[in-house]
Amino acid sequence: MDLAAAARFAALDERARTLADAFWPGPLTIVAPIADPAAVCDLARAGLGTVAVRAPAHALARAVLARFGSPIVAPSANRSGRPSPTTLAVALAETGEAAAAALDGGPCAVGIESTVIALLDGPPRLLRPGAVTRAEIEALIGRLAEAEADARRSPGRLARHYAPAAPLRLDAEEPADGEAFLAFGPGPAGPRVFQLSAAGDLAEAAANLFALLRAADSTGPRAIAVAPIPDEGLGEAINDRLRRAAGFIG
Repeated sequence: MDLAAAARFAALDERARTLADAFWPGPLTIVAPIADPAAVCDLARAGLGTVAVRAPAHALARAVLARFGSPIVAPSANRSGRPSPTTLAVALAETGEAAAAALDGGPCAVGIESTVIALLDGPPRLLRPGAVTRAEIEALIGRLAEAEADARRSPGRLARHYAPAAPLRLDAEEPADGEAFLAFGPGPAGPRVFQLSAAGDLAEAAANLFALLRAADSTGPRAIAVAPIPDEGLGEAINDRLRRAAGFIG
């Protein structure tokens, strides 16, 4: 999907077009009023008068859209509440026989999901922080309002989401007995220590987050401790996923 295609289904104002020009194709989802209710089935928009549109950057996704010739509505390849898959193998383990076919585009380069912005009446609202940062968006369209009351308009906003089986302990300086540990920057060594980014790079940490949550969970720990992550830039999105995985946001 590109801007022209999206405009057939979503009423995109000047703010939306500014963001699409800057970040499409790429990891930004825009929630806007629906342009033509007859063009998008009720199930695809959860009975709302809005629709979410995005133009993916991955070459394989764009090839599928081009061959299909229309936008595609699809759920995430994970069971509700679970960490998002970042490889085909993990996606297949999640979906099992529910997927009739699978296409492998390689490991996810970004790792975390798209940023979701609502552009409706009033100020722009951040529904879900993601790979396009708050600062990048605000530089173009002004300050973003929070949108906890708009949870139904965006995925990934359950009280406990992106969650492994083991409970999470956030802002931990080191693991306790029986815990796995997600380190960020210098950290301890050990069989249950998983390094998000030894260099303290937020982009690397975002790319590794879900895969390492799953890897840590696979060791059967009593809990997963996570080192502090700076709450700036991509760190806002990483911390959002961690807090939801820990059940701290609802």
